[in-house]
Amino acid sequence: MNVLGISGSLRKGSYNSMALRAAQKLVPPGMRLDIADIAAIPLYNDDVRLAGEPAAVSELKAKVRAADAVLIVTPEYNFSIPGVLKNTLDWLSRPPEPPFAGKPVAIMGASPGPVGTARVQYDLRKVLVFLDAFTVNKPEVFISFAQNKFDAQGELTDDATAKFITDLLVSLEKLATRLG
Repeated sequence: MNVLGISGSLRKGSYNSMALRAAQKLVPPGMRLDIADIAAIPLYNDDVRLAGEPAAVSELKAKVRAADAVLIVTPEYNFSIPGVLKNTLDWLSRPPEPPFAGKPVAIMGASPGPVGTARVQYDLRKVLVFLDAFTVNKPEVFISFAQNKFDAQGELTDDATAKFITDLLVSLEKLATRLG
């Protein structure tokens, strides 16, 4: 099973990108997790889309379409979806053939605060409903106090968090199998 991972953060030291790389190492047997880079996705402008979809958007659409499932790992900005992630999803929602339709998606997020991205994940679920994706309901992975769960090299050091991530990946695999 091929999973495409997307981080909702562009920051070099992002806990969410660290969590995504940790997930890459925790995949169950038979699963591969590739990470997409959304840094080159331009600001959404329908005039630009109508003139011709940017290459970065077309490439990301193709990667989402080719994946068996998607894992989105995102921070929470101002109680909701970071602009860079929402912008990416806006591009991916546009015709032709929006790639999230029928796609199994898992969500998780990391935060230095106590809520661990709970609010953004609920908002993201609403957007994914519009995109006609199927989201993993449980487990919900809210990585709170992330600064205490990764070392200076960005490696996950918390066993309980590793178990939550592993369980989420197993649930994603089960959902993809059921939908497949």
